[in-house]
Amino acid sequence: MMNDVVATLPALAAGLFIGVAFFGGLWWTVRKGITSSRSAWWFAGSFLARIGLATGGFYFVSRGDFARLVACLLGFMTGRALIIRLTKSFTMATRPCKESSHAP
Repeated sequence: MMNDVVATLPALAAGLFIGVAFFGGLWWTVRKGITSSRSAWWFAGSFLARIGLATGGFYFVSRGDFARLVACLLGFMTGRALIIRLTKSFTMATRPCKESSHAP
């Protein structure tokens, strides 16, 4: 039992890396794409790269073992939560204050 848990730790770490790369890349693409004159190329290229990384990473890490696949998925979702937390604090810190349109 303990050997199974230890054997899945690298899959968990790989899933974390894949999740951070996938969702960090999505966040970066949105920030670059909304200011670009060729935003469709940014979004399409990023989508293909991120999907390729995620599917290839899951396939390589799992090696046909369901436990490794689940561990990789848990790491992936943890990476998502981490990126949400990091980008939310970054976005809130860099967002300019909007003036209220309410009359006093």
